[in-house]
Parts: sequence; structure tokens; C-alpha cells
Amino acid sequence: MKQISLFILLYCFCSTANVQAQNPAHQWFEEARFGMFIHFGPYSVLCDGEWIMHNKPITVYDYHKLQHIFNPQWFDAKKWVSLAKAAGMKYITFTSRHHDGFSNWDTKQSDWNIIHTPYGKDLIRQLADECHSEGIKLAFYYSLLDWSREDYSFTTGRTGKGTGRTEQKEWDAYIRFMKAQLTELLTNYGPIAGIWFDGEWDQLPAENAVTHLSHDMSQVNWRFDEIYSLIHSLQPDCMIANNHHLPALPGEDYQAFEKDLPGENTGGGFSAHQSVSDRLPLETCETLNNSWGYNLRDDNFKTTKQLIDILVRAAGYGANLLLNVGPKPTGEIDDTSATRLKEIGQWMAVHGETIYATKAGIVRPQSWGATTQKGNTHYIHILKNENARLTLHFPATVKSAKWRNIDAPLKWKQNRKTGELTFTLDAPLDDLDSIIEVTVKK
Repeated sequence: MKQISLFILLYCFCSTANVQAQNPAHQWFEEARFGMFIHFGPYSVLCDGEWIMHNKPITVYDYHKLQHIFNPQWFDAKKWVSLAKAAGMKYITFTSRHHDGFSNWDTKQSDWNIIHTPYGKDLIRQLADECHSEGIKLAFYYSLLDWSREDYSFTTGRTGKGTGRTEQKEWDAYIRFMKAQLTELLTNYGPIAGIWFDGEWDQLPAENAVTHLSHDMSQVNWRFDEIYSLIHSLQPDCMIANNHHLPALPGEDYQAFEKDLPGENTGGGFSAHQSVSDRLPLETCETLNNSWGYNLRDDNFKTTKQLIDILVRAAGYGANLLLNVGPKPTGEIDDTSATRLKEIGQWMAVHGETIYATKAGIVRPQSWGATTQKGNTHYIHILKNENARLTLHFPATVKSAKWRNIDAPLKWKQNRKTGELTFTLDAPLDDLDSIIEVTVKK
């Protein structure tokens, strides 16, 4: 095998590597590193993902019949939160409403909500109470677009064209509707850690229609300044993210990446051109299989090894991983998803110190793995054994280096003139992640 050398100064790979939360109350987010995304709503009944209303398409008239069927009678907030904790997750981001416009809480702004189903109970009330009780932060996904309402600008939107709407009503009414719903979410359910917006892209040109996208290309005035100000006035510590795949706007507190690690730009579509903020904390969201909402036919679950790789690489970029589950229409989380999450949790229980409250490592994540750091301690995660030797550049003098989870002595040496630190990887490595712990002198 060949030797690989990485002569890279500490953090030169990315100016965002050590971004600190601008609000001290947001420090928890930088330390959490791992959260649970939950996509759940009437679409779960149809067992074909959360975009089924658009994909089929299904008219508003027919789709709203699901309100008489949606009955997650086996939903148990305690089980959801317990599973998140067992996985080592520190927060939950739940779909308060998705693109179909259905609200999972007792909203007074529309009858298209969970209270008017056979289930008849406020999901968010139960989830919020359990999260607060168990010390898990709660954030809400909130769709900016709506495939049901006629005051949403569906004539200029790119999705939801086949849902049968014919009368275009006042856009200002839709803005008022969103503000009223957000006010409910931020005044009736205790401390809320974040609002995760999605859907601005519906009013932007198709990704293959232009070479450069910007917020100015939107077909509508989203009034984000007003919406963000409202959120921060109601709960100053509530963090805002917007999954628009564009440069961050004033008022946004962290940057979201969809099925893509920051700066890798492999996700396709808008995310293929998404730049990384140099001032905001980062988060990437990913699925356990290939679906966000429950999909009966999607058995393409990632292995525990693949999921730990994504978690480690995200931390290597100084980003959180928001890992999605799509509960069954009954409200239960399927056994495969639960097993994967528990297995990640078993790994995190032993090695979470190398992930939680860490900063991005001394080099950008590589094909062989990633690095993280905490104070004077650096963690080198070897996820794939590619080379007999690994050489990194350390600008500080190394005090000690050892395997964290390999029962063998670690061979290493540092060139005091160049800072090169070379490891000899001749011990049998761990199947999931072989971790080297390096301590440098102050």
C-alpha cells in the first residue's frame, strides 16, 4: 500500500470549521451533533412518501379524504423520545406541517389538522411535553409551500400543479396565515429550539433553467424579514434554518444541507451549487433508507456502518447530522429503523466523546475518514483502511497518540521541523471506525 500525506494547516480547508454560535443560548446546537428528523402526516397512510399528493397527482378534494382515515392510534411520544435518546440524539425536528398543508397540532387557522381526524389529539402537545420532560430539544419543520390552499401562489409555484385548485386568492392572506400558525407553535408549546423552513425553492426557476440562483429570483415576496423577526420576538432563543439551498439570509441562525455534507455538493439539484456559510453553524439531514415519509416498498436501508460514517464525516465538517425516520401510519417507528438507531446509540455510548461538542478536524474529511477535535485532543476516525501509513500535518507538538478502540500499540512519529505526524496502520482495524486519540501540548 502507498503512503498518503496531507500537508494541510489546521483548519485551512474551510473557514467555517470553527464557527461559533452567535447567540450564547445556541451553544447547545454546536455541542449536540446528532438529532432526529421525523416526517409524519396523512401521506403516511398511503405508504409512498410525503410527496405522493404531487407525484400522483391527487386533487385536494380526494387527498383531504385522508382526514377521515388518518388515525395514528399507536403513537406514543414516550417511545419516540426514548428511541431518540437511545440513539444518542440530542434534539428532534418534527414536521409540524408538510407540503400538503396538514397541521399536526390544534391550529385555529384551518380545519385541515390532526384534531379533525379519528385520532383527534394534538400530536405536537404530546411530543413537546415528552421532549421537555426528557431534556430533548424540540424544533419544528414548517413548509412554506402548500399544495392545498388557494391563497398560496400555486400559479407561479413549480409543484402541486395537479391538485385541482382553480381560484388564486390573496397572497397577503397566506402570509398572515403562516404568521398566525407560527405564533401558535411558539406560544402554546413551551420553549422551541428551532424552526426549519422548507419550500422557498418552489417559487424559484428550475435548477436546470439558470446557471445561478438567488433569492431575488423568487416569484413571490416571502417577507422573511417579517417572519424571522416574529419568531425571534416570540422566542429569542429559537433558531431559524431555511432549506432553500441558497446563501443564508439575515436572521437565519444555522445552515441546512439536504442529503449532502457541507461543501461536497453531491446532492444534485439546487444543493449541487450550495455554498457553505462562513458565519453559521451547519447541519446536514439524511434518511435511513431512501425516503423521508413512510414508504412501504423502500427496504433500501443504510447499514449501521454507513450511518456512522455519515455521522462522523458530518462532525468532521463541524456539522450536525439530522437523521430521519418516517413512522408508519399507526404512529409506530418500524423495527428496522429502530434497530439501526439503537445500534448507532450503542456506538455513541462508547465513542460519543469524539463527536459531541467537537469542532471540525485538522483536515477536510477524506475517503479514508475524518478528524474532529476538542481542546488539545484530536480524534482521527479511520473509516476505510486505504493505506499502510497515514501522515497529517500538526502545527503543535504531539504529546501522545494512541488507539482509542484497538487493543494494540500505535506506531507513530512526528517530524519536529515540518510538523508531519505519521501513523503506521498495521493493527487489525475496527469494522466500524478505528479511532486514534492524539493529545498536543498547549
